[in-house]
Amino acid sequence: MSVGGPHIVRSADAPAAIGPYSQAVVWGGLVYTSGQIALDPRTGELAPDDIALQTERALANLAAVLERAGSSLACVLKTTVYLRDMGDFAAMNEVYGRWFGDHKPARSTVQAARLPRDVAVEIEAIAVVRDS
Repeated sequence: MSVGGPHIVRSADAPAAIGPYSQAVVWGGLVYTSGQIALDPRTGELAPDDIALQTERALANLAAVLERAGSSLACVLKTTVYLRDMGDFAAMNEVYGRWFGDHKPARSTVQAARLPRDVAVEIEAIAVVRDS
């Protein structure tokens, strides 16, 4: 990482960026992730069209990007969750709660008109880089 400049994060354990963006950027001790969807990084296949399964996969991808950036879900300050249908909130929230446990970062949850690949959920985060 260059002094004073952003560090681009690439994790093989999460789906590769498919456009002019990065999986995450580290700057000033913080990690800013791109939204993660329910793509399996090994097969490129989407998780089944089930909010719980898609939330599991999206959070696994998010955790992999954070780990590669020198952070973790335990270091997350804020997430934004985009849902295709706000009616899926309770099922998403149950899975989300298991992944974050007692750590409860700030969160916004919004219904989006349409998400990439027509998935049910997309999740992004801002986290602190762990001290080395």
